[in-house]
Parts: sequence; structure tokens; C-alpha cells
Amino acid sequence: MSEDNAQPLISHLIELRSRLLRCLICIVVVFLALLYFSNDIYSIVANPLVRQLPEGSVMIATDIAAPFFTPIKLTAIVALFVSIPYILFQIWGFIAPALYQKEKRLVLPLVVSSTILFYIGLAFAYFVVFPLAFYFFINSAPPDVAINTDITKYLDFVMSLFVVFGFAFEVPVAIILLCWSGVTSTQSLKKKRPYIIVGVFAVAMFLTPPDVFSQTLLAIPMCLLFEIGLFFARFYTPRQSEPDEENID
Repeated sequence: MSEDNAQPLISHLIELRSRLLRCLICIVVVFLALLYFSNDIYSIVANPLVRQLPEGSVMIATDIAAPFFTPIKLTAIVALFVSIPYILFQIWGFIAPALYQKEKRLVLPLVVSSTILFYIGLAFAYFVVFPLAFYFFINSAPPDVAINTDITKYLDFVMSLFVVFGFAFEVPVAIILLCWSGVTSTQSLKKKRPYIIVGVFAVAMFLTPPDVFSQTLLAIPMCLLFEIGLFFARFYTPRQSEPDEENID
């Protein structure tokens, strides 16, 4: 690699390091701001289960340090989720100079919509999926079984569902990017729609708990979001068919 080529690479790496550092600082600042409320945050996240518990049942901690560390762990995850808009802003600032002016007008809405869809996925999991899933689990228990859920295992369970539903709601963005990059087309996806729907239900079966409610509540929104992605992908011309333009910084 020549010295002329190495200089731009080094400058890009320095900028990338700077933006990653800003993202980390943002997460730490948000974490410190929320740390005092860590127990309250855990209570909010645990509320969908607590409301379904039989009278006299409570959540428990089987590890002596769990009551201290589990809410802090949750607060760190919440800080990451809250920081996502700023993280995406830094990603956008890094890639924008390499895009054509037309591409900037197309990609920026995707960056914004991906953030909104991620938060909608989290809200859908919390307000719709959790109450139905916990109601099913608790009412399916044998009558002589006392239900006392460990707080650490509960956190791991709900965080996995949050991540699954948050990213599942990114389906429209993924469809648009695949069509825009030329990997596939709306016509091809429409022809494969029956197979894709079957695949969505199969994926939902593996990603969610083994109950029909969670699986259906993940698969149906993904199918609807697939259709939304197909609709908006029509407005994105495949990238290779665009005329050459000069990059605009």
C-alpha cells in the first residue's frame, strides 16, 4: 500500500475510533444518570410478570449478590437502548461522506425509521407479548407448584425477547436495503412470499418461548412488516442502475 493510500485509511480509522469513543461516552453518561433509579427500572420491567403472579407469590433471588447486580445490569442495557439514536447518528456521520447526494436522501430516512421501528418492537414486546406469555405460563403451571421466579433468570428471559422483537421490527429496513443494493427485487420477493411466510413462522418458533402466543405474536407482525418493506422498496431504485455522480462531502 502506497503512502498516499495509507493516509486516507489512517484518517478514517482515527475518525472511527473517535466516533466509537463518543458512543461509549454517551452510554456511560446515560448509565450514570439512570443508576440511581436502577431498582425502579427493574420494577417497571418486572411489572408484566408481577401482575400475573398468584397472590402470595413473589420474585426471588437465588444468588446473594443478585439483588444488587441484576438491576445494575438491566440499567446498563437500558442505557445502551436509550443511546441507540446517538449511536446511529454517529454511524450516519461516518458513512455519509462516502454516499452520493441521492443516496444520502435515501439512507437518512432508513436510519431514522430503523430507530423508531426498534423502539416499537420493544414496546410491542412489553405491552402485548409479555402479558399474554406470562399469563399462559403461570396458568399452565400445575396447581401444587409455587411460582417464584428468579430475578436474574427473568432478566435474561425478557432481554432475549426484547432483542428478538426489536430486531424483528427492522424487517422493512432490511427488505429496502436488499432491494436497493440489488441483492433481490420486489418482484422476486413477491413470488417467494408463500415460502417467506412459512420461513417467518419457523424462525418465530425458534426465537420465542415454546408457546403459541409468543410465536404468533412475533410471526404476524413480521409478515405485516414484510409487506410494508415491499411497498416502500418500490421507491428505492437499485443502486447499480443509478448514474454515476460525484461524491458530495
